Order: sequence, then C-alpha cells, then structure tokens
Amino acid sequence: MAYSAAIDEKKIIEDLQRESTARKAFEMLVRTFSEPLYWQIRKMVFDHDDANDLLQNVFLKAWNNIHNFRGDAKLSTWLYKIAVNESINFINREKSRQSIPTDSEDSSFLLDNLEADEYFDGEELHKELLKAVASLPEKQRLVFNMKYFDEMKYEEISDILGTSIGALKASYHHAVKKITELIGGLE
Repeated sequence: MAYSAAIDEKKIIEDLQRESTARKAFEMLVRTFSEPLYWQIRKMVFDHDDANDLLQNVFLKAWNNIHNFRGDAKLSTWLYKIAVNESINFINREKSRQSIPTDSEDSSFLLDNLEADEYFDGEELHKELLKAVASLPEKQRLVFNMKYFDEMKYEEISDILGTSIGALKASYHHAVKKITELIGGLE
C-alpha cells in the first residue's frame, strides 16, 4: 500500500472531520486511493464495470461514515477493509442471484466475468493465472491477491481481514500450492 505514504493520514482525517475542509480532503482521498482500491476490487470481481460500481460504493461508505472512524487502524487499512467487504457482499449477492449457495466455492460466475471482460488484454498465461486464482476459495483468493499482487505484508492483511498472521500464511501457502497444481497441469 505504497499510496498511503503520499498523504499525511492524520491531517487528512482531521480535515475530513472538519466541515470546512471535508470536501477538499475527500477529493485528495479519492485521488490517492482510487487506483489501488479499484485494482483490489477488480482482482476479486474481475469485471471492470462491477469494480467501478463497487469503488463508488466504497467511497460513499467512507464519506458517510468518516465521523465514525476512530483511527484504531490506518485510514488506508479502513478503506481496504470497506473495499474487501463490498466485494465479498457483491460476490455473495451474485451467487445468490445465480442460485449458488453463498458458502459454496463455486466461482464459475467469476470465471465467466473474466472470460467476458472486454478490457482484459493479458497474455494467455496471465489469463490462466487469473482463472486459477478465481478458482480458489474466497479467503485464499483474498490473501493471495493481497500478498502476491499487492505485495502487502502479512501484518497489513491481518489488519484488513481480522485474521491471524499464522492463518494468513497457511492460506497463502495453500493458495500457491493449488495455483501451481492448476497451472502446472497446463503443460
């Protein structure tokens, strides 16, 4: 989350909670975090339009709830947590809409989103990696995306997901093993 270094979180929180500076501070927040949050969401839902909609929801929730932000975690961690929760809720709604049990590991609709994404222009191997990631159970997919693609530290992921570092390491290890087996089977 290198983007958080670009702003003084303490100052922006103060500015967000002060009516006279809230709008300008929020614009700075949106400029700073739009891209990394978009890609975090996009890696979870795969569809560009869905990711954009969810990103807007994240910022609406942040705007409507900034007065409740206690500063127990970093502002960037709070925003990532909102993004992850919005994405999980979206995935569960899609599973429900498609009559897939929400506790099911069936990720066929995610794979369909990836296949239908007109904005995807990656190489075939990259597409196979994304398909393998999409086939992971939700928790493993989240951990893998944050650790591998976002290069987050386990401590940051733990703050966002509320999971112990040991459990995160185990999830990541299992995810890597499954992805290796899936991609290895392509040869």
